Amino acid sequence: MGAVKPSKKMGEQTIAFDTLPRVVGAYTIVGKIENEGPLSGSFHQVITDNLWGENSWEKAEAKMMGVAVEEAIKAAGWAKKDVDVFLAGDLLNQNITADYTARKLGLPFLGLFGACSTMAEGLIIASILVDGHFAHRVVASASSHHETAERQFRFPTELGVQRPMSAQWTVTGVGAAAVASPEVVSESDKKSRNRISITHATIGKVIDLGVKDSADMGSAMAPAVTHTILRHLQDLNRTMDDYDLIVSGDLGHVGHKVSQQLLREEGLEPGENYTDCGILIFDQNKQDTHAGGSGCGCSATVLLGHLLKKMQEGVYRRILFVGSGALFSSTSFQQGESIPGIGHAVVLESAYSS
Repeated sequence: MGAVKPSKKMGEQTIAFDTLPRVVGAYTIVGKIENEGPLSGSFHQVITDNLWGENSWEKAEAKMMGVAVEEAIKAAGWAKKDVDVFLAGDLLNQNITADYTARKLGLPFLGLFGACSTMAEGLIIASILVDGHFAHRVVASASSHHETAERQFRFPTELGVQRPMSAQWTVTGVGAAAVASPEVVSESDKKSRNRISITHATIGKVIDLGVKDSADMGSAMAPAVTHTILRHLQDLNRTMDDYDLIVSGDLGHVGHKVSQQLLREEGLEPGENYTDCGILIFDQNKQDTHAGGSGCGCSATVLLGHLLKKMQEGVYRRILFVGSGALFSSTSFQQGESIPGIGHAVVLESAYSS
């Protein structure tokens, strides 16, 4: 007897969602430097002090996630008790930002870790839960904080250690998305011209080509992102031109160039519609962020702030969002291990009509 193929699976790694889960609410919070970049005004809330009234950066990050999740729930028109599952992750050991937020919210909770790919992972799992009729209302969130991440992975910011030009700047930011099944969406929302659906997802494979430099995570993640893009296009028999925008998050300037070269080696010419959240969020010429942005909060805020608004305005109709993650820890790095990469892809489509 041959193997039975899952009915929603297309090709080797891609899932097609029958019910078209909807993004019905979103909320983003960023720090001061993030809002000084090219996407200024695209975010829902800006904090000017990275402590945000708390006595530690870690507590500030948890506060940011809690506010973002509660505001995303409000934006969806839900009450907190309506949420079936809360999905979240961050960069800190044992996912303490997500854990402490879940402790405060009191919602059924699944903690995630995909490094900078966590927002994509959250959207995929939320869509699977909704499309499989295991839940009607799910909230997915991801966060990072410049000071908490630097303290854990590299050096305390107080030391003022010089960073190489290949290093990326960990974004202080959080994004939260409310994902719903069509059954619980209001009639007015069903007819809304700016409704956004999640139609497909490609679950990535871990790829490790031996990069060991934690100050060049873009190069470590680029092969996995490129592999996921190629697999996604093959599974759906699509080309890069079938998307208004293909955006990774977060390869930064260095990793993005590596990915472009890898695509060319596979016979694809990446056009202007291929970019990266880590490139979009900062101005390389005016802001001292070196290779661009990184961190779970980078792609989460760019996608759920800037790009979601562009979709609602009709600028983009179909986006392929490829979250990228460097799957290492401070311990593995100190032990000389290389940095595995992952890339998860999500297709978002707008029903906008002018």
